Amino acid sequence: MEYSSIKVKKENFIGTLTLNNPDNLNVFTTPLARELNTALKEFDEDDEVRVVVINAAGKGFSAGIDVNELKDKTFEEYYNTTTLMEQMNLTITQMKKPVIASVHGFAVANGIGLTALCDLAIVEEGTKLGATAINVGLSCIGPSIAISKSLGRKKTLELLLTGEIITAQEAERIGLVNKVVPKGKLEEETMKLAKELASKSPLAMQITKRAFYKAADVDISKAIEIANYAFSEICMLEDAKEGINAFLEKREPVWKLK
Repeated sequence: MEYSSIKVKKENFIGTLTLNNPDNLNVFTTPLARELNTALKEFDEDDEVRVVVINAAGKGFSAGIDVNELKDKTFEEYYNTTTLMEQMNLTITQMKKPVIASVHGFAVANGIGLTALCDLAIVEEGTKLGATAINVGLSCIGPSIAISKSLGRKKTLELLLTGEIITAQEAERIGLVNKVVPKGKLEEETMKLAKELASKSPLAMQITKRAFYKAADVDISKAIEIANYAFSEICMLEDAKEGINAFLEKREPVWKLK
């Protein structure tokens, strides 16, 4: 597929998706939202991709939804637009493959939502993050779903209701992102993590991610059942036998792709 709002590339089992509307701060438009979801699904079905990275061109990650998408519509039109802009919540959590956010500059409104939504997030020092829509009379209620999974109710509501901007270091401290890296090191550190994930058994990783999200929102007895089933499923893989044998034989494992 040809893309206008994003760029995609594949290398060393890593699929990179770049938000590519830097002159407009990589805001979410109808084309960008559609292309983002399409590209993610294509990477998820591509056997040459084991890990997906989302980054952005220009000065920052994303400034949220384009306000021009939020003017002079009927309720039904607003609902359809909102559903499209938040479709990534379902796409990323339902994907088999891990997704890493590689964030610089700023990530606000839907930008912080996308950062929180990705399975892992690496952020460059100096980046500002915030659920800022309340400051213009709107709300980051969509992004708050992913944010709350990392932060819990109280801190999420604080960000949601105040529109406060936080630093990269604060985002790391409260558990919103995994790691803050020095300026100029973002791509290097992101690829280091992506390559590490790509070196693991792709099937074991896919089952692990699927089971993690399945178990996240059920009671503990059901969650344990899901985890036990997933681990048993992994143990049945040829990759499990290969991993054990490679460990005992002191060699690198050779993983299956399917």
